[in-house]
Amino acid sequence: MTAPPLDLPEALTALRDRLAAAPLGLATPGRDAAVRAARGVTDQIDDYLLPRLRDLGAPLLTVIGGSTGAGKSTLVNSLVGSSVTTAGVLRPTTRAPVLVCSPADAASFSGDRVLPGLARVTGGDGGPGTVRLVVRDDVPPGVALLDAPDVDSVVESNRDLAAQLLAAADLWVFVTTAARYADAVPWDVLRTAQERGTALAVVLDRVPPEAAAEITADLAGMLDRAGLPGARLFVVEEGGLVDGRLPEAQVAPLRAWLYGLAADQEERGAVVRQTLTGALESLQQRTAALVAAVEEQEAAAGALRSAAAASYDAALDGVDQGVRDGSLLRGEVLARWQEFVGTGEWMRSLQDRVGRLRDRVTAALTGRPAPVESLTGALESNVEALFRAEADRAAERTVTAWRALAAGPPLIAGADQELARVSPDFPEAAAAQVRDWQGTVLDLVRDQGADKRSRARLLSWGINGAGAVVMIAVFAQTGGLLGGEVAVAGGTSVVGQRVLEAVFGDAAVRALAEQARADLRERAEGLLRYEQGRFDDLVLDVAPSASAADELRAAVAGLAEARRAAA
Repeated sequence: MTAPPLDLPEALTALRDRLAAAPLGLATPGRDAAVRAARGVTDQIDDYLLPRLRDLGAPLLTVIGGSTGAGKSTLVNSLVGSSVTTAGVLRPTTRAPVLVCSPADAASFSGDRVLPGLARVTGGDGGPGTVRLVVRDDVPPGVALLDAPDVDSVVESNRDLAAQLLAAADLWVFVTTAARYADAVPWDVLRTAQERGTALAVVLDRVPPEAAAEITADLAGMLDRAGLPGARLFVVEEGGLVDGRLPEAQVAPLRAWLYGLAADQEERGAVVRQTLTGALESLQQRTAALVAAVEEQEAAAGALRSAAAASYDAALDGVDQGVRDGSLLRGEVLARWQEFVGTGEWMRSLQDRVGRLRDRVTAALTGRPAPVESLTGALESNVEALFRAEADRAAERTVTAWRALAAGPPLIAGADQELARVSPDFPEAAAAQVRDWQGTVLDLVRDQGADKRSRARLLSWGINGAGAVVMIAVFAQTGGLLGGEVAVAGGTSVVGQRVLEAVFGDAAVRALAEQARADLRERAEGLLRYEQGRFDDLVLDVAPSASAADELRAAVAGLAEARRAAA
Protein backbone atom coordinates (compact mmCIF):
# COMPACT_ATOMS: atom_id res chain seq x y z
CA MET A 1 0.00 0.00 0.00
CA THR A 2 1.42 3.35 -1.07
CA ALA A 3 1.82 5.90 1.70
CA PRO A 4 -0.24 9.07 1.25
CA PRO A 5 1.73 12.14 0.18
CA LEU A 6 3.00 14.47 2.87
CA ASP A 7 1.27 17.81 3.28
CA LEU A 8 3.29 20.85 2.24
CA PRO A 9 4.71 21.77 5.67
CA GLU A 10 5.64 18.12 6.31
CA ALA A 11 7.38 17.85 2.94
CA LEU A 12 9.25 21.10 3.55
CA THR A 13 10.33 19.88 6.98
CA ALA A 14 11.57 16.60 5.47
CA LEU A 15 13.58 18.49 2.85
CA ARG A 16 14.92 20.88 5.46
CA ASP A 17 16.10 17.99 7.63
CA ARG A 18 17.85 16.34 4.68
CA LEU A 19 19.59 19.59 3.79
CA ALA A 20 20.63 20.24 7.38
CA ALA A 21 22.21 16.79 7.46
CA ALA A 22 23.78 17.07 4.01
CA PRO A 23 27.23 15.46 4.21
CA LEU A 24 29.60 18.18 3.01
CA GLY A 25 32.64 17.42 5.15
CA LEU A 26 35.22 16.86 2.40
CA ALA A 27 37.13 19.82 0.97
CA THR A 28 35.84 19.54 -2.58
CA PRO A 29 36.01 22.53 -4.95
CA GLY A 30 32.29 23.23 -4.56
CA ARG A 31 31.99 22.45 -0.87
CA ASP A 32 32.06 26.00 0.59
CA ALA A 33 29.48 27.29 -1.88
CA ALA A 34 27.31 24.24 -1.20
CA VAL A 35 27.48 24.77 2.56
CA ARG A 36 26.32 28.36 2.13
CA ALA A 37 23.58 27.29 -0.26
CA ALA A 38 22.35 24.55 2.07
CA ARG A 39 22.28 26.98 4.96
CA GLY A 40 20.42 29.50 2.80
CA VAL A 41 17.71 27.02 1.87
CA THR A 42 17.26 25.68 5.40
CA ASP A 43 17.13 29.23 6.77
CA GLN A 44 14.47 30.22 4.26
CA ILE A 45 12.39 27.16 5.07
CA ASP A 46 12.65 27.88 8.80
CA ASP A 47 12.43 31.66 8.66
CA TYR A 48 9.85 32.14 5.92
CA LEU A 49 8.27 29.19 4.15
CA LEU A 50 7.04 27.19 7.14
CA PRO A 51 5.82 30.23 9.14
CA ARG A 52 4.10 31.70 6.09
CA LEU A 53 2.39 28.46 5.08
CA ARG A 54 1.05 28.04 8.60
CA ASP A 55 -0.32 31.60 8.69
CA LEU A 56 -1.10 32.99 5.25
CA GLY A 57 -2.90 35.97 6.77
CA ALA A 58 0.03 37.11 8.93
CA PRO A 59 1.34 40.68 8.49
CA LEU A 60 3.56 41.46 5.51
CA LEU A 61 7.23 41.41 6.49
CA THR A 62 9.04 44.06 4.46
CA VAL A 63 12.82 43.91 4.65
CA ILE A 64 14.71 47.09 3.81
CA GLY A 65 18.08 45.97 2.45
CA GLY A 66 20.88 47.41 0.40
CA SER A 67 24.51 48.36 0.04
CA THR A 68 26.76 50.02 2.58
CA GLY A 69 25.83 53.66 3.12
CA ALA A 70 22.81 53.52 0.81
CA GLY A 71 20.55 55.12 3.46
CA LYS A 72 18.48 52.16 4.64
CA SER A 73 18.16 53.26 8.26
CA THR A 74 17.39 56.82 7.26
CA LEU A 75 14.68 55.52 4.96
CA VAL A 76 13.10 53.39 7.72
CA ASN A 77 13.12 56.36 10.15
CA SER A 78 11.61 58.55 7.45
CA LEU A 79 8.85 56.05 6.66
CA VAL A 80 7.92 55.70 10.33
CA GLY A 81 8.41 59.40 11.10
CA SER A 82 10.60 58.72 14.11
CA SER A 83 14.18 57.68 14.88
CA VAL A 84 13.52 53.98 15.49
CA THR A 85 16.83 52.76 14.09
CA THR A 86 20.29 54.28 14.15
CA ALA A 87 22.18 54.90 10.95
CA GLY A 88 25.66 53.37 11.00
CA VAL A 89 28.18 56.20 11.16
CA LEU A 90 31.12 53.85 11.54
CA ARG A 91 31.37 51.04 9.01
CA PRO A 92 30.87 48.19 9.39
CA THR A 93 28.23 48.24 12.13
CA THR A 94 27.36 45.09 14.04
CA ARG A 95 24.18 46.22 15.75
CA ALA A 96 21.07 44.04 15.75
CA PRO A 97 18.53 44.50 12.94
CA VAL A 98 15.43 46.50 13.89
CA LEU A 99 11.87 45.31 13.21
CA VAL A 100 9.10 47.94 13.47
CA CYS A 101 5.45 46.92 13.61
CA SER A 102 2.01 47.93 14.83
CA PRO A 103 0.86 47.00 18.36
CA ALA A 104 -1.81 44.87 16.67
CA ASP A 105 0.90 42.79 15.02
CA ALA A 106 3.34 42.57 17.91
CA ALA A 107 2.29 39.03 18.75
CA SER A 108 3.12 37.92 15.21
CA PHE A 109 6.73 39.06 15.53
CA SER A 110 7.55 38.81 19.24
CA GLY A 111 7.58 35.00 19.27
CA ASP A 112 9.42 32.56 17.04
CA ARG A 113 6.88 32.37 14.23
CA VAL A 114 9.35 34.08 11.89
CA LEU A 115 13.15 34.18 12.25
CA PRO A 116 13.04 31.61 15.06
CA GLY A 117 16.81 31.60 15.41
CA LEU A 118 16.98 35.28 16.39
CA ALA A 119 15.97 36.31 19.91
CA ARG A 120 13.73 39.38 20.32
CA VAL A 121 14.81 42.32 22.44
CA THR A 122 13.01 45.55 23.24
CA GLY A 123 14.24 48.85 24.56
CA GLY A 124 17.80 48.61 23.26
CA ASP A 125 20.28 46.91 20.97
CA GLY A 126 20.59 43.25 21.89
CA GLY A 127 23.68 42.67 19.76
CA PRO A 128 24.46 39.81 17.37
CA GLY A 129 21.93 36.99 17.23
CA THR A 130 18.97 39.22 18.13
CA VAL A 131 16.28 41.34 16.51
CA ARG A 132 15.26 44.58 18.22
CA LEU A 133 11.49 44.79 18.18
CA VAL A 134 9.99 48.30 18.09
CA VAL A 135 6.21 48.64 18.42
CA ARG A 136 4.76 51.89 17.03
CA ASP A 137 1.20 53.20 17.02
CA ASP A 138 1.88 55.09 13.78
CA VAL A 139 2.66 51.91 11.82
CA PRO A 140 -0.56 50.44 10.44
CA PRO A 141 -1.52 46.82 11.10
CA GLY A 142 -0.70 44.41 8.29
CA VAL A 143 2.88 45.48 7.51
CA ALA A 144 6.19 45.44 9.37
CA LEU A 145 9.48 47.08 8.39
CA LEU A 146 12.84 45.44 9.10
CA ASP A 147 16.12 47.36 8.76
CA ALA A 148 18.70 44.76 7.61
CA PRO A 149 22.52 44.87 7.67
CA ASP A 150 24.50 45.80 4.56
CA VAL A 151 24.48 43.11 1.88
CA ASP A 152 28.07 44.04 0.98
CA SER A 153 29.40 44.43 4.53
CA VAL A 154 33.08 43.59 5.01
CA VAL A 155 31.98 41.53 8.03
CA GLU A 156 30.93 38.08 6.83
CA SER A 157 28.42 37.58 9.65
CA ASN A 158 26.66 40.81 8.61
CA ARG A 159 26.46 39.66 4.99
CA ASP A 160 25.12 36.27 6.06
CA LEU A 161 22.50 37.86 8.29
CA ALA A 162 21.44 40.26 5.54
CA ALA A 163 20.96 37.33 3.15
CA GLN A 164 19.00 35.42 5.79
CA LEU A 165 16.70 38.38 6.46
CA LEU A 166 16.10 39.01 2.78
CA ALA A 167 15.17 35.34 2.34
CA ALA A 168 12.64 35.71 5.18
CA ALA A 169 10.89 38.66 3.56
CA ASP A 170 7.48 38.76 1.94
CA LEU A 171 8.67 41.89 0.19
CA TRP A 172 12.14 43.24 -0.49
CA VAL A 173 12.70 46.96 -0.60
CA PHE A 174 16.19 47.25 -2.01
CA VAL A 175 17.97 50.58 -1.49
CA THR A 176 20.80 51.75 -3.74
CA THR A 177 22.14 55.11 -4.81
CA ALA A 178 22.53 57.04 -8.02
CA ALA A 179 26.28 56.60 -7.74
CA ARG A 180 26.22 52.84 -7.15
CA TYR A 181 23.13 51.36 -8.74
CA ALA A 182 25.19 49.67 -11.47
CA ASP A 183 27.61 47.99 -9.01
CA ALA A 184 27.90 44.22 -9.06
CA VAL A 185 26.66 43.56 -5.51
CA PRO A 186 23.22 45.16 -5.95
CA TRP A 187 22.67 43.16 -9.11
CA ASP A 188 23.71 39.93 -7.46
CA VAL A 189 20.96 40.53 -4.91
CA LEU A 190 18.44 41.56 -7.54
CA ARG A 191 19.19 38.45 -9.61
CA THR A 192 18.53 36.38 -6.49
CA ALA A 193 15.14 38.09 -6.18
CA GLN A 194 14.38 37.30 -9.81
CA GLU A 195 15.43 33.64 -9.43
CA ARG A 196 13.22 33.21 -6.38
CA GLY A 197 10.25 35.16 -7.72
CA THR A 198 10.34 37.48 -4.71
CA ALA A 199 8.13 40.57 -4.65
CA LEU A 200 10.52 43.51 -5.03
CA ALA A 201 10.68 47.28 -4.86
CA VAL A 202 13.81 49.30 -5.58
CA VAL A 203 14.56 52.66 -3.98
CA LEU A 204 17.06 54.78 -5.91
CA ASP A 205 18.46 57.21 -3.34
CA ARG A 206 20.45 60.44 -3.63
CA VAL A 207 19.56 61.17 -7.23
CA PRO A 208 20.62 64.61 -8.48
CA PRO A 209 17.35 66.35 -9.44
CA GLU A 210 18.71 67.46 -12.79
CA ALA A 211 19.59 63.85 -13.75
CA ALA A 212 16.60 62.12 -12.17
CA ALA A 213 14.78 61.34 -15.42
CA GLU A 214 17.88 59.99 -17.17
CA ILE A 215 19.09 57.83 -14.24
CA THR A 216 15.59 56.52 -13.53
CA ALA A 217 15.13 55.47 -17.15
CA ASP A 218 18.53 53.77 -17.17
CA LEU A 219 17.81 51.79 -14.02
CA ALA A 220 14.33 50.85 -15.25
CA GLY A 221 15.89 49.49 -18.43
CA MET A 222 18.40 47.46 -16.44
CA LEU A 223 15.60 45.98 -14.34
CA ASP A 224 13.65 45.09 -17.46
CA ARG A 225 16.66 43.38 -19.06
CA ALA A 226 17.29 41.47 -15.81
CA GLY A 227 13.80 39.98 -15.94
CA LEU A 228 12.40 42.29 -13.27
CA PRO A 229 10.03 44.56 -15.21
CA GLY A 230 7.43 44.32 -12.46
CA ALA A 231 9.69 45.68 -9.73
CA ARG A 232 8.37 48.93 -8.27
CA LEU A 233 10.91 51.76 -8.61
CA PHE A 234 10.94 54.75 -6.25
CA VAL A 235 13.29 57.70 -6.62
CA VAL A 236 14.56 59.83 -3.74
CA GLU A 237 16.23 63.01 -4.93
CA GLU A 238 19.38 64.31 -3.36
CA GLY A 239 18.83 67.02 -0.78
CA GLY A 240 19.14 67.93 2.87
CA LEU A 241 17.66 65.91 5.74
CA VAL A 242 15.08 67.28 8.12
CA ASP A 243 15.76 66.19 11.71
CA GLY A 244 17.80 63.34 10.27
CA ARG A 245 14.98 62.20 8.03
CA LEU A 246 14.15 62.56 4.34
CA PRO A 247 11.78 65.32 3.28
CA GLU A 248 8.18 64.17 3.35
CA ALA A 249 7.72 64.73 -0.39
CA GLN A 250 10.53 62.27 -1.14
CA VAL A 251 9.35 59.45 1.09
CA ALA A 252 5.58 59.81 0.74
CA PRO A 253 5.14 57.71 -2.47
CA LEU A 254 6.88 54.67 -0.95
CA ARG A 255 5.02 55.03 2.34
CA ALA A 256 1.69 55.33 0.57
CA TRP A 257 2.39 52.14 -1.41
CA LEU A 258 3.50 50.13 1.61
CA TYR A 259 0.70 51.30 3.86
CA GLY A 260 -1.73 50.73 1.02
CA LEU A 261 -0.66 47.08 0.94
CA ALA A 262 -1.29 46.93 4.67
CA ALA A 263 -4.82 48.19 4.20
CA ASP A 264 -5.71 46.07 1.15
CA GLN A 265 -5.93 42.42 2.09
CA GLU A 266 -6.24 41.30 -1.53
CA GLU A 267 -3.16 43.24 -2.66
CA ARG A 268 -1.23 42.08 0.37
CA GLY A 269 -2.24 38.49 -0.36
CA ALA A 270 -1.03 38.84 -3.96
CA VAL A 271 2.42 39.91 -2.73
CA VAL A 272 2.55 36.99 -0.31
CA ARG A 273 1.49 34.48 -2.99
CA GLN A 274 4.08 35.80 -5.43
CA THR A 275 6.94 35.46 -2.98
CA LEU A 276 5.71 32.17 -1.49
CA THR A 277 5.23 30.56 -4.89
CA GLY A 278 8.56 31.84 -6.17
CA ALA A 279 10.41 30.56 -3.11
CA LEU A 280 8.81 27.11 -3.39
CA GLU A 281 9.54 26.87 -7.11
CA SER A 282 13.16 27.89 -6.58
CA LEU A 283 13.79 25.02 -4.17
CA GLN A 284 14.04 22.36 -6.87
CA GLN A 285 16.81 24.15 -8.76
CA ARG A 286 18.62 25.22 -5.60
CA THR A 287 18.47 21.72 -4.17
CA ALA A 288 19.63 20.18 -7.46
CA ALA A 289 22.89 22.09 -7.02
CA LEU A 290 23.20 20.60 -3.54
CA VAL A 291 22.57 17.09 -4.87
CA ALA A 292 25.44 17.69 -7.29
CA ALA A 293 27.60 18.83 -4.37
CA VAL A 294 26.80 15.63 -2.43
CA GLU A 295 27.69 13.59 -5.53
CA GLU A 296 30.95 15.52 -5.72
CA GLN A 297 31.55 14.52 -2.11
CA GLU A 298 30.85 10.89 -3.00
CA ALA A 299 33.32 11.04 -5.88
CA ALA A 300 35.98 12.64 -3.68
CA ALA A 301 35.48 9.99 -1.00
CA GLY A 302 35.75 7.29 -3.65
CA ALA A 303 39.00 8.77 -4.96
CA LEU A 304 40.48 8.85 -1.46
CA ARG A 305 39.43 5.27 -0.74
CA SER A 306 40.73 4.11 -4.11
CA ALA A 307 44.09 5.76 -3.50
CA ALA A 308 44.44 4.01 -0.15
CA ALA A 309 43.24 0.68 -1.56
CA ALA A 310 45.70 0.90 -4.46
CA SER A 311 48.59 1.55 -2.07
CA TYR A 312 47.73 -1.41 0.13
CA ASP A 313 46.99 -3.65 -2.86
CA ALA A 314 50.50 -2.84 -4.04
CA ALA A 315 51.80 -3.69 -0.57
CA LEU A 316 50.09 -7.07 -0.70
CA ASP A 317 51.62 -7.69 -4.11
CA GLY A 318 54.96 -6.76 -2.58
CA VAL A 319 54.49 -9.34 0.15
CA ASP A 320 53.57 -11.96 -2.47
CA GLN A 321 56.65 -11.10 -4.44
CA GLY A 322 58.84 -11.20 -1.35
CA VAL A 323 57.44 -14.59 -0.36
CA ARG A 324 57.86 -16.14 -3.81
CA ASP A 325 61.13 -14.67 -5.10
CA GLY A 326 63.40 -16.37 -2.58
CA SER A 327 64.68 -13.12 -1.15
CA LEU A 328 63.57 -14.13 2.35
CA LEU A 329 66.10 -17.01 2.25
CA ARG A 330 69.07 -14.67 2.16
CA GLY A 331 71.32 -13.72 5.03
CA GLU A 332 70.53 -15.16 8.42
CA VAL A 333 67.89 -17.57 7.13
CA LEU A 334 70.31 -18.99 4.56
CA ALA A 335 73.00 -19.44 7.21
CA ARG A 336 70.59 -21.14 9.60
CA TRP A 337 69.27 -23.38 6.79
CA GLN A 338 72.78 -24.47 5.95
CA GLU A 339 73.43 -25.17 9.61
CA PHE A 340 70.19 -27.09 9.94
CA VAL A 341 70.21 -29.18 6.74
CA GLY A 342 73.79 -28.97 5.54
CA THR A 343 75.17 -30.47 8.77
CA GLY A 344 72.60 -33.24 8.78
CA GLU A 345 70.94 -32.21 12.04
CA TRP A 346 67.43 -32.61 10.68
CA MET A 347 68.17 -36.03 9.14
CA ARG A 348 69.63 -37.27 12.40
CA SER A 349 66.64 -35.95 14.33
CA LEU A 350 64.37 -38.01 12.13
CA GLN A 351 66.53 -41.13 12.47
CA ASP A 352 67.28 -41.02 16.15
CA ARG A 353 65.25 -39.51 18.97
CA VAL A 354 68.51 -39.09 20.86
CA GLY A 355 69.36 -36.31 18.41
CA ARG A 356 66.49 -34.19 19.73
CA LEU A 357 67.60 -34.75 23.30
CA ARG A 358 71.18 -33.87 22.35
CA ASP A 359 70.01 -30.60 20.75
CA ARG A 360 68.20 -29.62 23.92
CA VAL A 361 71.14 -30.49 26.15
CA THR A 362 73.55 -28.62 23.86
CA ALA A 363 71.32 -25.57 23.87
CA ALA A 364 71.08 -25.65 27.65
CA LEU A 365 74.83 -25.91 28.11
CA THR A 366 75.91 -23.41 25.43
CA GLY A 367 72.98 -20.99 25.57
CA ARG A 368 72.49 -21.48 21.84
CA PRO A 369 69.13 -22.65 20.41
CA ALA A 370 68.85 -25.85 18.45
CA PRO A 371 69.30 -25.43 14.67
CA VAL A 372 65.60 -25.79 13.91
CA GLU A 373 64.77 -23.04 16.44
CA SER A 374 67.43 -20.78 14.97
CA LEU A 375 66.01 -21.37 11.49
CA THR A 376 62.40 -20.68 12.40
CA GLY A 377 63.46 -17.64 14.42
CA ALA A 378 65.37 -16.22 11.45
CA LEU A 379 62.39 -16.87 9.17
CA GLU A 380 60.08 -15.16 11.64
CA SER A 381 62.30 -12.09 11.73
CA ASN A 382 62.56 -11.87 7.94
CA VAL A 383 58.83 -12.26 7.36
CA GLU A 384 58.04 -9.61 9.98
CA ALA A 385 60.51 -7.26 8.31
CA LEU A 386 58.86 -7.89 4.93
CA PHE A 387 55.40 -7.13 6.34
CA ARG A 388 56.57 -3.95 8.00
CA ALA A 389 58.50 -2.69 4.98
CA GLU A 390 55.48 -3.12 2.70
CA ALA A 391 53.10 -1.58 5.25
CA ASP A 392 55.41 1.42 5.65
CA ARG A 393 55.58 1.87 1.89
CA ALA A 394 51.80 1.65 1.59
CA ALA A 395 51.28 4.28 4.30
CA GLU A 396 53.74 6.64 2.68
CA ARG A 397 52.21 6.10 -0.79
CA THR A 398 48.73 6.79 0.58
CA VAL A 399 49.77 10.03 2.27
CA THR A 400 51.52 11.15 -0.93
CA ALA A 401 48.46 10.31 -3.04
CA TRP A 402 46.10 12.10 -0.65
CA ARG A 403 48.22 15.23 -0.69
CA ALA A 404 47.60 15.42 -4.43
CA LEU A 405 43.80 15.22 -4.04
CA ALA A 406 41.78 18.31 -3.13
CA ALA A 407 39.97 16.56 -0.28
CA GLY A 408 43.04 14.82 1.13
CA PRO A 409 45.24 17.41 2.88
CA PRO A 410 42.61 18.57 5.42
CA LEU A 411 41.98 14.97 6.47
CA ILE A 412 45.63 14.28 7.27
CA ALA A 413 46.60 17.75 8.46
CA GLY A 414 48.71 17.53 11.59
CA ALA A 415 48.91 13.75 11.43
CA ASP A 416 50.60 13.17 8.08
CA GLN A 417 53.94 12.19 9.60
CA GLU A 418 52.28 9.65 11.87
CA LEU A 419 50.06 8.30 9.09
CA ALA A 420 53.01 7.95 6.71
CA ARG A 421 54.33 4.98 8.70
CA VAL A 422 52.82 1.90 10.26
CA SER A 423 50.65 2.25 13.33
CA PRO A 424 52.39 1.78 16.69
CA ASP A 425 50.85 -1.63 17.32
CA PHE A 426 51.74 -3.02 13.90
CA PRO A 427 55.12 -4.62 14.81
CA GLU A 428 53.62 -6.56 17.70
CA ALA A 429 50.62 -7.63 15.59
CA ALA A 430 52.87 -8.72 12.73
CA ALA A 431 55.10 -10.76 15.07
CA ALA A 432 52.07 -12.46 16.57
CA GLN A 433 50.70 -13.35 13.15
CA VAL A 434 54.00 -14.82 11.95
CA ARG A 435 54.40 -16.90 15.11
CA ASP A 436 50.83 -18.09 14.79
CA TRP A 437 51.46 -18.95 11.14
CA GLN A 438 54.46 -21.06 12.08
CA GLY A 439 52.31 -22.91 14.59
CA THR A 440 49.70 -23.47 11.90
CA VAL A 441 52.36 -24.98 9.61
CA LEU A 442 53.30 -27.45 12.32
CA ASP A 443 49.63 -28.30 12.73
CA LEU A 444 49.35 -28.92 8.99
CA VAL A 445 52.32 -31.28 9.08
CA ARG A 446 50.93 -33.06 12.12
CA ASP A 447 47.46 -33.41 10.54
CA GLN A 448 48.93 -34.63 7.26
CA GLY A 449 50.71 -37.51 9.01
CA ALA A 450 47.90 -38.42 11.36
CA ASP A 451 46.61 -41.33 9.26
CA LYS A 452 50.02 -42.69 8.29
CA ARG A 453 50.36 -45.11 11.13
CA SER A 454 53.42 -46.86 9.74
CA ARG A 455 55.29 -43.58 9.67
CA ALA A 456 53.80 -41.95 12.76
CA ARG A 457 56.86 -42.69 14.88
CA LEU A 458 59.16 -41.22 12.23
CA LEU A 459 57.02 -38.11 11.97
CA SER A 460 56.79 -37.62 15.73
CA TRP A 461 60.56 -37.58 15.97
CA GLY A 462 60.82 -34.79 13.40
CA ILE A 463 57.62 -32.69 13.59
CA ASN A 464 59.44 -29.39 14.11
CA GLY A 465 62.02 -30.20 11.50
CA ALA A 466 59.37 -31.28 9.01
CA GLY A 467 57.51 -28.02 9.66
CA ALA A 468 60.68 -26.04 9.07
CA VAL A 469 61.18 -27.69 5.70
CA VAL A 470 57.58 -26.87 4.72
CA MET A 471 58.23 -23.24 5.70
CA ILE A 472 61.34 -23.18 3.54
CA ALA A 473 59.35 -24.71 0.69
CA VAL A 474 56.96 -21.76 0.92
CA PHE A 475 59.83 -19.35 0.15
CA ALA A 476 62.13 -21.60 -1.93
CA GLN A 477 61.67 -19.93 -5.30
CA THR A 478 65.14 -19.22 -6.66
CA GLY A 479 64.29 -15.89 -8.26
CA GLY A 480 65.93 -14.01 -5.41
CA LEU A 481 69.01 -16.19 -5.03
CA LEU A 482 72.20 -16.09 -7.04
CA GLY A 483 75.20 -18.25 -7.76
CA GLY A 484 76.37 -20.36 -4.86
CA GLU A 485 73.26 -19.48 -2.85
CA VAL A 486 71.12 -21.37 -5.36
CA ALA A 487 73.29 -24.45 -5.13
CA VAL A 488 73.38 -24.47 -1.34
CA ALA A 489 69.79 -23.44 -0.61
CA GLY A 490 68.21 -25.23 -3.54
CA GLY A 491 70.30 -28.35 -3.22
CA THR A 492 69.85 -28.79 0.49
CA SER A 493 66.13 -28.08 0.32
CA VAL A 494 65.82 -30.99 -2.07
CA VAL A 495 67.25 -33.29 0.59
CA GLY A 496 64.61 -32.24 3.10
CA GLN A 497 61.84 -32.29 0.56
CA ARG A 498 62.66 -35.83 -0.55
CA VAL A 499 62.38 -37.08 2.99
CA LEU A 500 59.01 -35.29 3.35
CA GLU A 501 57.86 -36.78 0.07
CA ALA A 502 58.81 -40.20 1.33
CA VAL A 503 56.61 -39.61 4.36
CA PHE A 504 53.66 -37.81 2.74
CA GLY A 505 54.04 -38.14 -1.02
CA ASP A 506 55.09 -35.39 -3.44
CA ALA A 507 51.53 -34.09 -4.08
CA ALA A 508 50.91 -33.76 -0.37
CA VAL A 509 54.14 -31.83 0.14
CA ARG A 510 53.23 -29.38 -2.62
CA ALA A 511 49.77 -29.04 -1.11
CA LEU A 512 51.27 -28.36 2.31
CA ALA A 513 53.46 -25.60 0.92
CA GLU A 514 50.53 -24.04 -0.97
CA GLN A 515 48.30 -24.17 2.09
CA ALA A 516 51.00 -22.57 4.20
CA ARG A 517 51.63 -19.89 1.58
CA ALA A 518 47.91 -19.11 1.26
CA ASP A 519 47.57 -18.87 5.02
CA LEU A 520 50.53 -16.50 5.22
CA ARG A 521 49.05 -14.32 2.48
CA GLU A 522 45.70 -14.18 4.27
CA ARG A 523 47.44 -13.04 7.43
CA ALA A 524 49.42 -10.41 5.51
CA GLU A 525 46.22 -9.13 3.91
CA GLY A 526 44.52 -8.89 7.29
CA LEU A 527 47.41 -6.83 8.69
CA LEU A 528 47.53 -4.55 5.65
CA ARG A 529 43.76 -3.99 5.52
CA TYR A 530 43.83 -3.11 9.20
CA GLU A 531 46.47 -0.50 8.39
CA GLN A 532 44.43 0.73 5.44
CA GLY A 533 41.52 1.11 7.83
CA ARG A 534 43.25 4.09 9.44
CA PHE A 535 42.75 5.98 6.18
CA ASP A 536 39.32 4.52 5.41
CA ASP A 537 38.07 5.64 8.84
CA LEU A 538 39.15 9.22 8.15
CA VAL A 539 37.01 9.21 5.01
CA LEU A 540 34.11 7.41 6.68
CA ASP A 541 33.86 10.09 9.35
CA VAL A 542 33.01 12.80 6.79
CA ALA A 543 31.91 11.07 3.59
CA PRO A 544 28.27 10.81 2.52
CA SER A 545 26.49 7.49 2.67
CA ALA A 546 25.82 5.71 -0.60
CA SER A 547 22.17 6.79 -0.41
CA ALA A 548 22.68 10.45 0.59
CA ALA A 549 22.12 11.97 -2.86
CA ASP A 550 19.11 9.71 -3.55
CA GLU A 551 17.56 10.63 -0.20
CA LEU A 552 17.92 14.31 -1.04
CA ARG A 553 16.33 13.74 -4.46
CA ALA A 554 13.51 11.86 -2.80
CA ALA A 555 12.88 14.78 -0.43
CA VAL A 556 12.68 17.16 -3.42
CA ALA A 557 10.31 14.78 -5.20
CA GLY A 558 8.20 14.57 -2.05
CA LEU A 559 7.90 18.35 -1.97
CA ALA A 560 6.83 18.44 -5.63
CA GLU A 561 4.19 15.80 -4.93
CA ALA A 562 2.93 17.71 -1.91
CA ARG A 563 2.65 20.89 -3.97
CA ARG A 564 0.64 19.08 -6.64
CA ALA A 565 -1.66 17.65 -3.98
CA ALA A 566 -2.15 21.09 -2.44
CA ALA A 567 -2.86 22.80 -5.77
